[in-house]
Amino acid sequence: MLYSVDLTVVWAFVIAFAVFAYIVMDGFDLGIGILFPTLRPGPERDTAMNSIAPVWDGNETWLVMGGGGLFAAFPLAYAVILPALYAPITAMLLGLIFRGVAFEFRWRDPGHRAVWDVAFTVGSVVAALAQGITLGALLQGITVEGRAYAGGWWDWLTPFSLLVGVSLAVAYALLGATWLVMRTEGLLQLQARRLAQRLTVGTVAAIALVSAATLFLQGRYFERWLAMPNVLVTAQVPLLVALAAYALWRTLRDGAERAPFLIALGLFALSFLGLGISIFPDIVPGRITIWQAAAPEASQIFMLVGAVVLVPIILAYTAYSYWVFRGKVDTHGYH
Repeated sequence: MLYSVDLTVVWAFVIAFAVFAYIVMDGFDLGIGILFPTLRPGPERDTAMNSIAPVWDGNETWLVMGGGGLFAAFPLAYAVILPALYAPITAMLLGLIFRGVAFEFRWRDPGHRAVWDVAFTVGSVVAALAQGITLGALLQGITVEGRAYAGGWWDWLTPFSLLVGVSLAVAYALLGATWLVMRTEGLLQLQARRLAQRLTVGTVAAIALVSAATLFLQGRYFERWLAMPNVLVTAQVPLLVALAAYALWRTLRDGAERAPFLIALGLFALSFLGLGISIFPDIVPGRITIWQAAAPEASQIFMLVGAVVLVPIILAYTAYSYWVFRGKVDTHGYH
């Protein structure tokens, strides 16, 4: 039965799942870093930090899995994408490192806490922008000749990629705000709720702008979304986005605590679905499909055995961590 399954498609979905898991799990961590300057030094910032302290580093497991899976399962795509996007990917990794160092040092070096708070924000903003720029550069197309990247060093830097970078940072900030609504109380929760209401508007506007701009990047994007009969199916995605945005606004206004975060995750899921509609089955849009980039079948089978064992373990300990550290937090938390 194993050989009757298209392993290339299986691995495409495994990597897509890892990337999505990273986006939603590390997204609210980065969002809190982006929002950090809006929080008052002292109890507010300490409480925000404590809300993510037990889980932030474990969330990045999915980034490692996504990148490692791309290298192992789709080596040609890895060989093309990395040279094209070295600069934003390097910036993302440096941002994540900077953020991680600042996260720990702000507790151990209270005399310079203000400096580490700035470093935490800068690392979070840089990582979020770089991730969005990477996505935008991939969507707009990568120049490929033969089996290698043939573009220039600055091809990734365009108005569209910058738009996607800013949009992702705004969406991460929304995730961070709704996370604080769910995990905190009192004035901090009230402030997070107000921020989330504004960021809901910003995120929906960003989704609309990026979606509209994407349609005109390549003719195939326009056809997949608007050509008949595709539009009968694809039109449901923006409709669901609109319904989710309205539900998010209502739950924030009505004082709900958990629902806003869950609905914000739903907005990310719908956006990710839209990305899949735009590019699947390409892994380098318009240039390389998943089957052209795939590793040999024997390699895919070997790796799939490990994934079948490890992914459930990762999911189990991640779920257990969130369960153990569930509930409201205050200044006396993980640290």
